[in-house]
Amino acid sequence: MARASVLPGERPAWWLEDADDGERSAPLAADLEVDVAIVGGGFTGLWTALALRAGDDALRVALLEAEFCGWGPSGRNGGFCHGYWSYLPTLRELFGDTAALELCRAGDRIVPGIREFLAARGEDAWLREGGMLQVSATPSQDAVVNGHVTAASDVGHPAEAVLRERPGISPRFRRGVFYRDGATVHPARLVRALRRAALADGVELYEGTRARLRPDGTLDAGGRTVHARDVVVATNAAAAEWRPVRGRLTVFGSYVVLTEPVPDVLAEIGWTGGEGIYDSRMFLHYFRTTEDGRVLMGSGSGPIGRGARIDRRFTHDAPTAARAEEGLRRLLPALAEARVESAWGGPIDVSADHVPFIGTVPGTRLRYALGFSGHGVGPSWLAGRVLASLVRGLDDEWTRLPLVDRRVATVPREPFRHLGGAAIRAAILALEEAEEHGRRPPRAAQAVAAVPRLLGIRLGQR
Repeated sequence: MARASVLPGERPAWWLEDADDGERSAPLAADLEVDVAIVGGGFTGLWTALALRAGDDALRVALLEAEFCGWGPSGRNGGFCHGYWSYLPTLRELFGDTAALELCRAGDRIVPGIREFLAARGEDAWLREGGMLQVSATPSQDAVVNGHVTAASDVGHPAEAVLRERPGISPRFRRGVFYRDGATVHPARLVRALRRAALADGVELYEGTRARLRPDGTLDAGGRTVHARDVVVATNAAAAEWRPVRGRLTVFGSYVVLTEPVPDVLAEIGWTGGEGIYDSRMFLHYFRTTEDGRVLMGSGSGPIGRGARIDRRFTHDAPTAARAEEGLRRLLPALAEARVESAWGGPIDVSADHVPFIGTVPGTRLRYALGFSGHGVGPSWLAGRVLASLVRGLDDEWTRLPLVDRRVATVPREPFRHLGGAAIRAAILALEEAEEHGRRPPRAAQAVAAVPRLLGIRLGQR
């Protein structure tokens, strides 16, 4: 494999460089007593804080962030914003048709909700509602595309997954399925807009304040004590070894590369509608355009975590950045000469079935929303409403969603999780590389790559 043109980790994510206004709230400097303490200053924590304050402006809400709002996955992701129609086959398996459709309908409120938030606050987060296209790039991926089309038809909603026999844009795309509920955003602009809104709505924000739960239910926040009636954990991959959810999460690395502006090339290949696109690999490629005519290409094939350790493998892994760039050149040959200007990566919290889970630790007032599996920009909007209703003790449309208090498949404990996951990851990469280059896949790789499905664990689209 060729080397990456730009090494990841040398600079912050381009999103953050573009959107960060440099504003920071001071760390917590004294003990604190509030109604609700939220740990984590990304999409989930901020949407939750806003939903809580909107429902009760007398409620005292504090948000604690170890770095600064948007520093984690919320400022580094690909900016795909959508609901759950593209997850329909998985949702039917997990919840049955009725509950799956309930979640899809709730997901239909995400993009309009974000649009309304931006308009009301006078913010521009590059929201572009161009839909989303899932493509096949090898014969084995055709069945994945067909399965999504069939699933939507089976539940009486064929317009939510429309087959495109010739999707265009690239000669590598064999067929595709179009979802009208997809959009793209500038994720760092969105998270910075949420931060400004939270401050304007009276949320107490403490950045540079790392918080951890104590056995007595209080928080140790940078050496200070926080007493809160309710605590919300919204920390993404950092919660992987948190005891109440241990075994339900695995940490994976995801990396992206970003090109120079190429608006003329985009016009030439007909990619001007703002569609977000992803392929049907197990470790998928995801790619989209930006407001200024750049192309972002991501690869979900990064390293697997070791327990709770978040280290340089998630921010400096050059081989995964190189796979993202190779995917750019191969899947979009018209961009073969486009200069890559930036590359970055980060950890994501992956649940065994790739669907998030939201709930309350039994016997406590500890709430959480985790396992977004790289699909958190939109669903975090839902999670914020669910968490706010849980804090208020409501039984409503949000707390009755099938994501709440659901049974979640578990993954093996360490060190078996890392060792087994690394072997499976290597097998899948070997299998898909062979398929993409027209070679017969190694039998051993085929056998090992089948293990996750036998254990009820999903990887990518398989």
